[in-house]
Amino acid sequence: MLKLFGGKPDHPMAGLKEAKSILHNVQNHDAVKAVEELSHWMESVRGVEGFRPDYRAQLLLLIDDTAQIYVRRLQREYLSSARLSRFQEQRLWTAIHGYWNQSALSFASCLELYAGGGRGVESLKSSLPLLAVRALRCLAAQIKWQYIRYGPFEGTPWGRVAKVYAFAESNKIAAAKVVVHPGVAGLPGESSPEKEFVKAVMLAAASPDTLLPAEIELAERLIAGFADSFKQSLEQQPDIAYWIDLATDRAPLRLARPPQHAPTLRFFAAGSAAQEAEKLAKSIESGHMVPANLNLGGSYESDMVLDVLRHLLVYWSPKFPERRHPRHRVKSRLLVSPGYEGVMAELGSSLDFDASRIENWIVEDVSAGGFGAVIPQFKGDWLKVGALVGLQPEGGNNWVIGIVRRLVRETAQQGNVGIQSLGRTSALIGLKTKDSPDDPQAALLLNPSLDALDAQVLATPNTHEPGRSFEFEFGGKKVMLLAAKVEERGDDFELIRGKQMIQDTGE
Repeated sequence: MLKLFGGKPDHPMAGLKEAKSILHNVQNHDAVKAVEELSHWMESVRGVEGFRPDYRAQLLLLIDDTAQIYVRRLQREYLSSARLSRFQEQRLWTAIHGYWNQSALSFASCLELYAGGGRGVESLKSSLPLLAVRALRCLAAQIKWQYIRYGPFEGTPWGRVAKVYAFAESNKIAAAKVVVHPGVAGLPGESSPEKEFVKAVMLAAASPDTLLPAEIELAERLIAGFADSFKQSLEQQPDIAYWIDLATDRAPLRLARPPQHAPTLRFFAAGSAAQEAEKLAKSIESGHMVPANLNLGGSYESDMVLDVLRHLLVYWSPKFPERRHPRHRVKSRLLVSPGYEGVMAELGSSLDFDASRIENWIVEDVSAGGFGAVIPQFKGDWLKVGALVGLQPEGGNNWVIGIVRRLVRETAQQGNVGIQSLGRTSALIGLKTKDSPDDPQAALLLNPSLDALDAQVLATPNTHEPGRSFEFEFGGKKVMLLAAKVEERGDDFELIRGKQMIQDTGE
């Protein structure tokens, strides 16, 4: 509020000395409370009347600099924790997303103030490139953390991205380079509004609804490393794959057919970043380490980096990836049993399983490779990309084994999924090793056939070890699984593939 007779506003941060003291005391809190308090100060400084425009901007930049160490600590905790409780996950996500939302609104408000004219706004002019970069970076972070939850997308974040970038273009600062956090250790580097905009749209172009949360984070880091090589154009060109309209609040779209021409259209593509990503992928395949100058923000297994690079290359290609199998529209109900435990329970294992966890989904399309389904109501917090599911179509008596490959939450209670089918038939087996020949482990043989050269087995985590072979019985025969390797890992399963050899028993 304003003082009755002018002067500084009646606000705890009305003086720079007081503001710095308040921000210094934030370090006495744990990271969650620190981020929540800094979100509060962002909102408070944005909303109070009476601050000079340049001082308001100075405070917001200072709060954001202070927040970086804490919000990034929370992000690392969220992404590196193998299994967060629902309460922990909600607490961390809410603090992280809430901060990026408040900071995006705050920086955008400075740009809106300048655009509206009025007393003192010219004092913001020299800070406009930095304010635009911070606004776009915070908006991109907010959108990323909604991707990590697979939605729902709150408000119109892409409309705000479009407005901020359109402001940068109209004020001829889109290409202006600034040091983003000049006073923050560990966050070096220059950027520009255009660079931040292109990074955001290229992550959207990478189909993040098909990636795990840690893969979304890695994709964002890789995109930042390639950011100077992406291509943006005012006109459609042969290698252009995506476009966005700065006059709407829609997310970037795949270029299925040319949109109607408008001056607000922006087209973008991987450009030479595709060649750089391909070169890096081949280097990793050859056994080389990820270059030290490519800041991934943490340690990742080479296989994961390679998988994400290949994913980016597929979705950045001007040619849309074709489906391996044609899809057919259907409408039918589907019983869903979640996780490895649920799959094994439905197939007769002795594992204890709560039957109330079985869900009902609605199949919308089906192909030889899987299903697309609508989820009328989310139950529990088990569902995510990479989750194992048992599926029984309406009227059927067999359980299909699948993995969730795509997830979109349309609302807090509803969404849709894409499921890859691993096995339309399966058989319970007792998996033995040389170390435990008399202690077989319950497992599932997928698409069982004694005539097949390879076999896939679904087992609990850490079943496989390098060099380990397995033995099991099926169809009255003893079978060896040789040259076994883990094809995929999930929270509660391993998918093991190996060469199948029928043993000669001499009978």
